[in-house]
Amino acid sequence: MNRRNLLTGFTGLALSELLWREGASAETGTLTGKLHHPPRAKRVVQLFMAGAASHIDLWDHKPLLTKRDGQPWDPGERVELFQSTPGACFGSPWTFRPHGQSGKMLSDLVAPLGAVADDLAFVHNLVGKTGVHSQGTLLQTTGFQLPGFPSAGSWVSYALGSENDNLPSFVVLPDHRGFASNGAKNWAGAFLPARHQGTVIRPGAAEPVSDLRAPGSPFITPRSDRAGLEALSKLNARHALERPGDDRLLARVRSYELAAAMQLSATDALDTTGEPAFIKEMYGLAPEGPGVDDSVINAKAETEFFGRKCLVARRLLERGVRFVQIWSGNDNGFPRRNWDSHEDVKRDHEPLAIGMARGAAALIRDLKLRGMLEDTIVLWTTEFGRMPCSQGSKGRDHNPFVFTNWMCGGGIKGGTYGESDEWGFRPADREHPTTVYDIHATILHQLGIDHERLAVRHNSIDRRLTDVHGRVLRDMLG
Repeated sequence: MNRRNLLTGFTGLALSELLWREGASAETGTLTGKLHHPPRAKRVVQLFMAGAASHIDLWDHKPLLTKRDGQPWDPGERVELFQSTPGACFGSPWTFRPHGQSGKMLSDLVAPLGAVADDLAFVHNLVGKTGVHSQGTLLQTTGFQLPGFPSAGSWVSYALGSENDNLPSFVVLPDHRGFASNGAKNWAGAFLPARHQGTVIRPGAAEPVSDLRAPGSPFITPRSDRAGLEALSKLNARHALERPGDDRLLARVRSYELAAAMQLSATDALDTTGEPAFIKEMYGLAPEGPGVDDSVINAKAETEFFGRKCLVARRLLERGVRFVQIWSGNDNGFPRRNWDSHEDVKRDHEPLAIGMARGAAALIRDLKLRGMLEDTIVLWTTEFGRMPCSQGSKGRDHNPFVFTNWMCGGGIKGGTYGESDEWGFRPADREHPTTVYDIHATILHQLGIDHERLAVRHNSIDRRLTDVHGRVLRDMLG
């Protein structure tokens, strides 16, 4: 079935589409064409390390831990941990070295990011509210610890709309092994119109977009498919006319139309075969592609899977997608395939970090080459950090008291904005930590949005991505 025939079945949806567009322009908070101030960025990539990546093994250099490795750890206060009692000081298993003109100290584990170290804005004094994975993950993705609130990607989609009617405005690229804690709640639209929830795409999978095409069946033919779509469109149009205030059907209609368009546009965006060899090598794609051996967690496979998602993200961004969420790590299982390194931080972090660092560095360099980094924000995050003391002898417990985010692009200056204490246990300045609300406020600001004015009334409360908090981190703005 060609595109012309495919779309013929949707002609009866014109009235529903018109109603949808008229409703969208009247929605409180929709900002397309009337931003609060001139933007520096127009798209966002969020790299999320599920399971809680260790800041003190990746970015936050703590020589004192190495000096006192194996000695009793005493931060001078009572410490209650998630799963253990505090062990000895645990120096990082990896060496830190200076990178870039700034001399930023990075672990050898993430050495590929040294090539773009001067572009990265590190926030080492980020604090969370909980040491529970599900709540910590929701806090970083939605700004709330409880389910039922829109993802940051949904808010951006709602505020800015789409630059390409043939692709979703918010796309999620999950870990190939499965979803992280909370599953789809991390990219839900909640009380925003349903079309702003994240669309899951699995690069490299046999069926990257679920249910995009009709299943193989002798009963389904191009003619019967068109006839069914035409009948459905008439019923949908009649239903929409009788219920002008109900957006659920209109969102479903829009999803069908988008699916029709995506049968061509998504296929093009996901097809990396035409990329130059040097680009594929830069991202670390394996010669055998997604079929690389993953029976045991290993650096080659992690580089292939994360690098491919980063390359696909760039292809989606240059085609007009507003927000791409890339995940590394799935929900808890055994053996571990996430960043939750209670038993052995070296075993669990090393392959994941090697793959993440190469893919993320390639994405940043690629965006630079194309002149896209200046208006694309890249955000690296995780739900919380890990402790400076050992759990057992080789693992680290949860640390919600301080951890690291970094951002780059979209008018954000490289550097360090906020430090942790000498242990990497709490913020150096406990009175002035950074929160996820500040990160979200800063991203929205760079997109031309005042985070205090982007609000939707739900259950008689004006809800915001930043709740009643948030300050723009102006020191890092160019």
